[in-house]
Amino acid sequence: MSFADITGLFLAWLARLITGAQGHWKGCPPTAEQRIYFANHQSHFDWVLIWAALPAELRARTRPIAARDYWTASRLRAWLTGAVFNAIYVSRTRSTPDEDPLEPLVEALRQGDSLVIFPEGTRSNKGDPQPFKAGLYHLAEQFPQVQLIPTWIDNVQRVMPKGEVVPVPILCTVTFGEPLQLQPGEDKRDFLERARAAVMAQRPVQEPA
Repeated sequence: MSFADITGLFLAWLARLITGAQGHWKGCPPTAEQRIYFANHQSHFDWVLIWAALPAELRARTRPIAARDYWTASRLRAWLTGAVFNAIYVSRTRSTPDEDPLEPLVEALRQGDSLVIFPEGTRSNKGDPQPFKAGLYHLAEQFPQVQLIPTWIDNVQRVMPKGEVVPVPILCTVTFGEPLQLQPGEDKRDFLERARAAVMAQRPVQEPA
């Protein structure tokens, strides 16, 4: 077992210690099928929480998407995302007009990997997710055999709010919903609205005070 593997096990344990990292498989079982987990996005801690909530055999083939400019800004961040989490780096701005920002994701899916993505494209501290960007639609169009799993992360904005760097112990949950598919003839706007609604439908029901 490599040092990166040991670090990954430690970070998964640490994330569960800080947050509980409870995975609720509401609409699908935790089986090792190729999937795209798409979730609401509220902090830099989001994909770590999803990763920690997955069983070990799923973590081994599930790769998070990481913003290149932020996660390669230091050697430590680059090592953690690259060596430990096997993240896929994406650029938030195109360096050339013909650059396809989805190409690294497409290549990973071709290799049989699963992905963790955040279709909002940026973090939000609001309750509801922002409108989804088109990337999820294009991936669903190109890979109809890959399961699309709507995922809701609850409470993580209180663990590491936008602008903060030190996590605070708070109980969090990750709820995995029923797989979604692009329907024949479904246009991009309708699909993205349905996908966003599916993520919001996994939100835990708040008990009345």
